[in-house]
Amino acid sequence: MKRDDNMPKERESFNWREEIISWIKIIITAAVIAFLLNNFIIANSRVPSGSMEQTIMTGDRVIGSRLSYYFGDPERGDIVIFHFPDDPTGKTYYVKRVIGLPGDVIDIRNGKVYLNNSETPLQEPYLPEAMDPEPDAHYEVPENCYFMLGDNRNFSADARRWKHKYVEKDKIIAKVLFRYFPSVKKIE
Repeated sequence: MKRDDNMPKERESFNWREEIISWIKIIITAAVIAFLLNNFIIANSRVPSGSMEQTIMTGDRVIGSRLSYYFGDPERGDIVIFHFPDDPTGKTYYVKRVIGLPGDVIDIRNGKVYLNNSETPLQEPYLPEAMDPEPDAHYEVPENCYFMLGDNRNFSADARRWKHKYVEKDKIIAKVLFRYFPSVKKIE
């Protein structure tokens, strides 16, 4: 008997084995993509303190680009995720702003930051308030290293307080692009 195209087709039998294998392939592919993104493309971090307020608030989560520094160097003013230099395990991540570049001379006097023996302090419009005066400090950034400060200087455990004052370039993980929780905000 010839089959009429208008007749309903017989339902093909469902193959559980093929369905399970299909789902396993999807899950493995998603896991590999997530692994590659998280380890080679983006970095995700939570900021637990107020050291970067008002730019990044306590509890905010940020996304950074690991690719930013594969093809170039950090620039003054960049906000970066890096391995805390005083943690020998390398498991503690910090988020701070790059103030000093390799070879820079940094002086902090009367609550202001001066670069390379300039008489004019660094313009820092991102600071929420003036830095409280503290004893004068002088730093000479070694080659291949960076000097980091928090934006909320009066409440920041930054390079001024660390035993190892400088962050080596290979300890910088990513350039922060935006915060995504509790709300999305591009970082400038």
